[in-house]
Amino acid sequence: MSESSPQPPARLSPGDPAPDFALPTDTGEQVSLADLRGSKVIVYFYPAAMTPGCTKQACDFTDSLDSLKSQGYEVVGISPDKPAKLAKFRERDGLTITLASDEDKAVMTSYGAFGEKKLYGKVVQGVIRSTVVVDEDGTVQVAQYNVKATGHVAKLRKDLGLA
Repeated sequence: MSESSPQPPARLSPGDPAPDFALPTDTGEQVSLADLRGSKVIVYFYPAAMTPGCTKQACDFTDSLDSLKSQGYEVVGISPDKPAKLAKFRERDGLTITLASDEDKAVMTSYGAFGEKKLYGKVVQGVIRSTVVVDEDGTVQVAQYNVKATGHVAKLRKDLGLA
C-alpha cells in the first residue's frame, strides 16, 4: 500500500469570487459578506479562541483596526468556536474586531481554510490559519494560507501597501 501525501483543500486565488457567507457572531447578530459589499474585508480563519497564538493574532488585528478601517477595511475573524466562547474571548482580551462562529466548518471549507494539515508531523483534519482579503466587489484580492499568528498583521499590512 503506498502512502499518499495529504490532499490540501482547494484554495482560493486572487481574482476568484469570494464565497458568500452568513454566520452568527459573539453578539448574537449575523455577519455576511453580502452585507459588507462596498468595503474591503479581511477574513481570517483561526483554530481556537483563547489559545496563545490565536489571542496574539486577534489582539494584533484589534490594535490595527482603526488604521485598517481608515483605509476602508473591515475585519472578520472566523473560528469553529461557539458564539458564547467568542463572547468570552472578546471580553477577556478587549477585542473590537467581528468574531464569527463557523461550527460546521462549511465556510472554512469553502475558503480552503479547513482540511488536512500536518501538526507535529502527523496528518490531521483541522483549521488552516488563513487570511483572505476580499475587495469591494466580492473578489479575492489576497489569499494567504498557513500564516503565522505572530507578526501576521504587520506582514499583511505591508503586503497591502498599508505599512
